[in-house]
Amino acid sequence: MRKPVSRILVINDEGVVLKELIKGLNAAAKSLDNPLGIVFTGVTTARDALRAIEEDGDIQSVIVDDTLYTLKTEGGNSRVLQMSALELVQRITRFRPQLDIYVLIAQEQEDEVVDALFTESVDGYFYREERDYRGMYRILNAQIQERAHTPFYDALKSYVLMAKDAWHTPGHSSGDSLRDSPWVSDFHEFMGEHVFDADLSVSVPMLDSLMDPTGVILEAQKMAAKAFGARRTFFATNGTSTGNKVIFQTLIAPGEKLLLDRNCHKSVHHGVVLSGAHPVYLDSSVNRKYGIFGPIPKKTLFKAIEEHSDAQALVLTSCTYDGFRYDLKPIVEAAHEKGIKVVIDEAWYGFARFHPAFRPTALESGADYATQSTHKILSAFSQASMLHVNDPEFNEHIFRENFNMHTSTSPQYSMIASLDVSRKQAVMEGYKLLSRTLRLAQELRQQINSTGVFRVLELDDLLPEEVRHDGILLDPTKVTVDISECGYTVEELQHELFERYNIQVEKSTFNTLSLLLTIGTTRSKVSRLYDALMRIARERRAPRRLYRTPEIPSVTSLKYLPRDAFYCGGQTLPILDDQDRINQRLGGRVAADQITPYPPGIPVLVPGQVITMDILQYLAGLLRSHKRVELHGIVYDGYVPCMRVLAPGDEKGLKRLKGA
Repeated sequence: MRKPVSRILVINDEGVVLKELIKGLNAAAKSLDNPLGIVFTGVTTARDALRAIEEDGDIQSVIVDDTLYTLKTEGGNSRVLQMSALELVQRITRFRPQLDIYVLIAQEQEDEVVDALFTESVDGYFYREERDYRGMYRILNAQIQERAHTPFYDALKSYVLMAKDAWHTPGHSSGDSLRDSPWVSDFHEFMGEHVFDADLSVSVPMLDSLMDPTGVILEAQKMAAKAFGARRTFFATNGTSTGNKVIFQTLIAPGEKLLLDRNCHKSVHHGVVLSGAHPVYLDSSVNRKYGIFGPIPKKTLFKAIEEHSDAQALVLTSCTYDGFRYDLKPIVEAAHEKGIKVVIDEAWYGFARFHPAFRPTALESGADYATQSTHKILSAFSQASMLHVNDPEFNEHIFRENFNMHTSTSPQYSMIASLDVSRKQAVMEGYKLLSRTLRLAQELRQQINSTGVFRVLELDDLLPEEVRHDGILLDPTKVTVDISECGYTVEELQHELFERYNIQVEKSTFNTLSLLLTIGTTRSKVSRLYDALMRIARERRAPRRLYRTPEIPSVTSLKYLPRDAFYCGGQTLPILDDQDRINQRLGGRVAADQITPYPPGIPVLVPGQVITMDILQYLAGLLRSHKRVELHGIVYDGYVPCMRVLAPGDEKGLKRLKGA
């Protein structure tokens, strides 16, 4: 197993003093226990320090001399202040907030320096005169070990190694039911012994309770909150989908307004039904050339905030599946002026805190809540997610009741451990890994463009016209490739990549492929993808006419609350009649279900929405298309596609929305 390297950077402008400090500290590191590979290095200027912090991802801590001067080479021994310790600490913190920062001070100036740096991210102080190298090393080592500590994972591993006899759930009893079975022992062998050893019951007190954490889970969540810049963090073992629903039920009472992007994850729409919210749907911008949905225009958001100042919350997705990042700060400020809470679905952007190229995060922009799919973009297991809270009016009791309403009483402990470990990795080496990912993303873009057939779409290509001046940015780890010149349909190309080159991509539109780079992306994977695309490009196939998916109609009016409509019995009507024509009886009726074509995964109908002929024509076009499109929410009566709508009797008992 590879050993970590932890570099500690010392910044002192006097070369002789710096040399003595580095020598003494490295001698202490060699003579004392050093499991984290601590080594000390030094620079004499603030500029060199900032360059080292940018270039060296193994730097874990910084020691800053509180008097950084540069000796003038001309005109005698006068000294010029390089940069105050306060300014340097602030710049280091802005760039890499995970680093531990210590300050070297003179004892007689202690009060002055400590007061100046009191509100900054300083972890401690050392007296310049003491030269207690072993004491300094012990403190620095302990601080790094504290950040690298994984309280829940350590407790889980410790318990598993105790090898206790299990007289409790789960039924496989640490894998004993599988291990010697002639029928299923291969599953035990394939999954590995510790998968079953670590699959434990809530009957084990030392592993704490996800529903009421007071021990190692609580400690792990506190460490995650510090790492991600939140006041509070909660672990979820059934995905960000649940996190979104929990937040809505906490913030919104039945009938209260929620402003939301129509182009949001379906869990948001499900949360509307569960919470009883009155949704105000906001249409996204659309890049029609590539079939990609962009952010909501700022002017639309500001208008909605002004017109619906009685809304309880605003929900946005940033970054989106395709990598669009909102300029969040002015939007959050406008919402807060009206007392509207801001919830950001950061499912695809949970790594952003750990590299300056991706910041500011939603929380840094002032959002009250952020949900993150840690499993999508860091090293957690699937379904493992985090909910971050910065709401100053956070009602923990109501939140906990809603959280426990959705959380299993038998959570998968391996998922919780993976969240703990993912936080550790992000804090200890996230900057280094993300720097590598950014380099690989740049290389991949150049390589794909060099094929002469495939082309990576940049922000200017992807941005819809109506949001070009809204400060939108693009996450470079989301790579969208124009495939229209390659001679394959998108389905044929995906099949070719999978069958011939063993490559599986993230998603597609009718003329693009989306590639997701993560901290797990390697140069070998990049090379194999480039090789595959170059080989396909060299086939020189003539471009094909690609089928363009019909554009989703704009949102129509809501007649009833989605929850009220969903829980009606309703009636099921066919979308097409016996002659394959649109069923005219559906026009003007009210949907009881959410109907979502995938791709792109955006609801064309939600419960309580009035059905128009434009919507019916859109659905009929998808149903008749040779290109298979999943239509979630469609009910099949044999081979006949139907939809559930409110019956006349249902509507008599429902309260119409104002203006409907």
